[in-house]
Amino acid sequence: MRIHILTTAAFMAAAIPFAYADDYAGGAIKSMESAQGEILTDAKGMTLYTFDKDSAGTSNCYDDCAVKWPPLMAAEGASAEGDYTLVERTDGSKQWAYKGMPLYLWQADAKPGDVTGDGVGGVWHVAKE
Repeated sequence: MRIHILTTAAFMAAAIPFAYADDYAGGAIKSMESAQGEILTDAKGMTLYTFDKDSAGTSNCYDDCAVKWPPLMAAEGASAEGDYTLVERTDGSKQWAYKGMPLYLWQADAKPGDVTGDGVGGVWHVAKE
């Protein structure tokens, strides 16, 4: 019986390779350890990215870009705190940003901790603290 319990505990530890260090922006954004060091994720653990064609406080990812790279949208009434700010999109909705840079998800990431969007087109990068 003891062996079974230890085996189950070892399996569970192996199945959860990443641990959250902190959460920010009312829990909408978290940081976690990954193969690339500490990265930012959404509340579900999906990796967040920044886009080189954005500028501080401005998103330039719309239409087909926003389908492939969904913006991390802020809930109604969300408020900025510290390095986590809100960017207004052209339709008036709000998107989370880190140090002014809008944050996005990547459609090809399938599970928490995936970082398949890093380096896409030479302009997409994992968001890091």
